[in-house]
Amino acid sequence: MSRPERDIPSFSDAVVDRQVAVSAVDNIALPGQPALARWAGGVLAHHPDAPGSELTVRFVTAEESRALNRDYRGRDKPTNVLSFPFEAPPGVNLGLLGDLVICHAVVADEAQSQRKALADHYAHMVVHGTLHLLGYDHVDDDEADVMEQLEREILAGFGIADPYAAG
Repeated sequence: MSRPERDIPSFSDAVVDRQVAVSAVDNIALPGQPALARWAGGVLAHHPDAPGSELTVRFVTAEESRALNRDYRGRDKPTNVLSFPFEAPPGVNLGLLGDLVICHAVVADEAQSQRKALADHYAHMVVHGTLHLLGYDHVDDDEADVMEQLEREILAGFGIADPYAAG
């Protein structure tokens, strides 16, 4: 059972195109556009030189997540969040960051198994994915440390506990 969304402070302006490609039953548990904009805005507040402030967040089924993860990352399984940064042609500035694809089934399962509130885990996925859109990665330990610390700081601003703390 997910709790209602809290009043999350606004940090920066983010424009989010919310797309839903899951069943109506699953759609009930999805965060709304205002929460998505606040969470992405929390990332942008830490990056005033970001190339844009507009992104798409698409909620998908496990099947769609698996196909995208296989086709773009070579991993034949669904995943919680995929990030697709927008690459503008030279000299074109559209203010677009890119797309996040979030698999509701994976996020819901992770939240339950990790004993986290679903809304908090969604906030983490949006923050994590938006940081990827800005070029952050966690391939090596040093990069992971930087990215994870930034995630902790941003989420703390929303009153969300450290997502990496042993639970």
